[in-house]
Amino acid sequence: MKRIIPVTCIAVSVLLINSCAPRVYRNTPPASQPAPAPVPKPEPELPRPAPEVALNVLTNEEKAAGWTLLFDCTSSDGWHAYGSKTIGTAWKTANGALYLDANKDGLPKTGGDIVSDKEYRNFELLIDWKIDKGGNSGICFYINEDKDKYRSMWNTGPEIQIVDNQGHPDGKINKHQAGDLYDLIAAKSHAENPPLEWNTYLIRCVNGKLDVYLNKVHVVSTVMWDDNWRSLVANSKFRDMPGFGMYKTGRIGLQDHGNNVWFRNIKIREL
Repeated sequence: MKRIIPVTCIAVSVLLINSCAPRVYRNTPPASQPAPAPVPKPEPELPRPAPEVALNVLTNEEKAAGWTLLFDCTSSDGWHAYGSKTIGTAWKTANGALYLDANKDGLPKTGGDIVSDKEYRNFELLIDWKIDKGGNSGICFYINEDKDKYRSMWNTGPEIQIVDNQGHPDGKINKHQAGDLYDLIAAKSHAENPPLEWNTYLIRCVNGKLDVYLNKVHVVSTVMWDDNWRSLVANSKFRDMPGFGMYKTGRIGLQDHGNNVWFRNIKIREL
């Protein structure tokens, strides 16, 4: 016999089930989810140290191209004081540089301009330099070392200026600033570093064509020994020096202007 369940019992059962289910309301936010684990940031890559540059040495490529050293890093060999066979005691070597120690420390010193033992005609000269604060110096070329006739190396050798433009009076004078062909041609642009920082000159002289680069910037270009050159000399402080800028072969010179100055990586090749 089938058992008949009253309708009222079914209704009551449905109500009881519905009353036990969780209530859901409109706009009820979903249950919060756990926050994702933070993604670790990659460690910053530290800058690699700059490779050390070997001082006063020639690479295989430079040797093959004909470059030679004018400074061996430890001595003043290859240089002498203008008009002398020796070099002044104020010129010293330390920390890979040939430098003029102009400090007034009470010790007797002899300095003076120095020149290369060898003469050059067509060449490229590559040289690093730095000047003291308030300092002045220069690099001369085509120097005729006849002291009986020419008292100083700059009586014959044109000079590429080295100076603290801000700290020395010459730095305020046109054609007397760093990069200038001293008192003849002003540099086309200023590319020098502050005092006590290294700079590099490349001086190229080929059959009278002169080009000067300061820190890889082309700052001077001219032709020597022609009418324009003679006009430049005639309108300069060298007008009364008959031999100035007229020799086509001569020595390289580093100037003692009474201030600390440093040179290194002095390289030359004949062309």
